[in-house]
Amino acid sequence: MNTGNSGAGPRRPRQIEAAWALTLAAVAAEVLVWVLGVFVVAPTGLDELTEYSGRSGAITQLAWSAGVLTAFLASWLAVAARMRAGHGWARAVLTVVGAVFLLLRFGGLGMDAIDPAWWAVVNALPDLLAAAAVVPMYLPEARAHFPSRARRAA
Repeated sequence: MNTGNSGAGPRRPRQIEAAWALTLAAVAAEVLVWVLGVFVVAPTGLDELTEYSGRSGAITQLAWSAGVLTAFLASWLAVAARMRAGHGWARAVLTVVGAVFLLLRFGGLGMDAIDPAWWAVVNALPDLLAAAAVVPMYLPEARAHFPSRARRAA
């Protein structure tokens, strides 16, 4: 672990802080995409759900969706906080999540046309940020932040 002399304890490597910042940006982008998709970008999710199951049903489904999204994002942030604290298992979880997001994004890229084009870019942003957050976690200075089993046993 990188220990600096400027503060109350060990300093985290810049790469770890970059991964944390990218994760926060991915979470914020996920919220933005959900809000825009539900309320702004036509046809809105609210409009489509209202047409399919009525106003009451749409509100219920959106409440469930918001609850599931909140639980997912809270879990994601909790794991990212553990990574930031130096837990290797959390880095592994974030790596898998980032890879899955990227595979799902590129695997489904040609499946449906998203219009307008700017919406396709905004919609892909959380997945790209989540995948990008993985890269700094494996740079040399960041790897030293995660104790190996051999170093822990010594």
